[in-house]
Amino acid sequence: MSEIQSVTDLKNILGEVPVWCPAERRLYWVDIRQPAVHRLDPESGKVETWTMPEMVGALALRETGGLLLALKSRMAFFDLESGAFEDLFKLPADQPFHRFNDGRCDPRGRFVAGTMKDTSRIVDGFVQGGPATDPEGVLYVLDEKLEVRELFGGIIIPNSLAWSPDARTMYFADSRLLTIFAYGYDPESGALGARRPFARTDDRPGVPDGATVDREGFLWSAQYGGWQVIRYAPDGRVDRVIDLPVEQPTACTFGGPGLDRLYITTATQRLPAEQLAKQPLAGTLLAIDVGVRGLPEPRFAG
Repeated sequence: MSEIQSVTDLKNILGEVPVWCPAERRLYWVDIRQPAVHRLDPESGKVETWTMPEMVGALALRETGGLLLALKSRMAFFDLESGAFEDLFKLPADQPFHRFNDGRCDPRGRFVAGTMKDTSRIVDGFVQGGPATDPEGVLYVLDEKLEVRELFGGIIIPNSLAWSPDARTMYFADSRLLTIFAYGYDPESGALGARRPFARTDDRPGVPDGATVDREGFLWSAQYGGWQVIRYAPDGRVDRVIDLPVEQPTACTFGGPGLDRLYITTATQRLPAEQLAKQPLAGTLLAIDVGVRGLPEPRFAG
């Protein structure tokens, strides 16, 4: 295993959902609270940034080009060249404090994304207000026909969306429950089966955040507030723990031409100055060679 590196000096308030594009050989991710979409060229180190009109919780690459974004209150296509948005779905108007959080495409190209109630806000560059506590979020799916349906509700903080290599298992965590769940999944219909606890994290610092699955079927989970990324075996056993130089890793994905580098987004939100001084890499994008390869990120089919 190689040494952990910071691959950009860019500091994120709440970096999230890294996605590798093999055609471009670029890494995309979002800063939910800046709010912005970033794209890194690992060879040159150049980062391009698109400022968003509202918070942006997740993104997906499209089969036809451009991006699908889960913004604060809506799902929309985004044209990288023109900067134009095409709205697809809006959250109910009576939910002004709700926003999209984690989201990604299933192996058949459906976009699955969850919402949460978030009353915090940015004041003078700092996040004011505590983490979400109300179970009012919903997990939505947008299919290739651009139709939206609800999978389930009662969510506090949606995270850890990922699928097994055979697409028969969907992973999902409500971070406040300190549990990653595994659902039976029908890849043809997108229907959910029975839910079971996959991994409990109440014996560790932090909470489960963004996740990804490698080619061996192991789940990699960023432990937000816990200074770690954890690799879980398909049976939920802890296989490996990677200690990080930052307190708030948020999500991870495999990238690079061989999908052999683990990229990790991080955050600075709610960390006081004295803690930030002790972790100068907080908010940056980290990378490490962990000795295994990932799976190609599915593109949105619509």
